[in-house]
Amino acid sequence: MLEPKKRKYRKDFRGRRRGKAIRGSFLSFGEYGLKALGRGWLSSRQIEAGRRAITHSMKRGGRVWVRVFPDKPVTSRPAGQRMGGGKGDLDRYVAVITPGRIIYEVAGVTHEVAKDAFNKAAAKMPFVSKFVSREE
Repeated sequence: MLEPKKRKYRKDFRGRRRGKAIRGSFLSFGEYGLKALGRGWLSSRQIEAGRRAITHSMKRGGRVWVRVFPDKPVTSRPAGQRMGGGKGDLDRYVAVITPGRIIYEVAGVTHEVAKDAFNKAAAKMPFVSKFVSREE
């Protein structure tokens, strides 16, 4: 799974997910992309599941770019534990996604193959997303 090699601080605050994506909201590498319409946290497992769905659907043809990286640590407490005792242990890393963010890009495949691949990847996402291309 994806995670940062090193961090200055081990644990983060939850933060606020306001506004729209300005950076990372246009296609930079490929011909087609998957753009987030909702907001949420995308875990490293979900990113990997989407990437594998795209690669499998394209029959390992073309090129895939993952445009997000999970750099935010999320903590959790064990089930059945009482309140208090401080912040929980590190559970997973997530990428904070705001509307307009490009999550994946592909190149070197046809429009139909890319659309089918992104439909499969979109099913793995915890928010609504749409297929975008350079022509639009």
